[in-house]
Amino acid sequence: MADDKKFSKQLIGKTVVSKTGKRFGEVGDMIFETKSGELIHLLLINPTPYADKLELEKNKEGEILIPFSAVIAMGDFMVIAEEDIT
Repeated sequence: MADDKKFSKQLIGKTVVSKTGKRFGEVGDMIFETKSGELIHLLLINPTPYADKLELEKNKEGEILIPFSAVIAMGDFMVIAEEDIT
């Protein structure tokens, strides 16, 4: 049986792409609920012009947030379902 656990340090810096191949930027950090440990958002760094022009949720510092619920695969890239973030 394959071990499907990932450490956060393995995900930081991964390129975020949509399932259609559009690049969004890189994972800069992860935001989670402290009581349950549930992952809530990915913090996007180095956003692409494509990600910048979308009206995505941002934190108070103006950094783009990607809902973790939009993540559909993790490997060489962090793959998201674009329809779940716009």
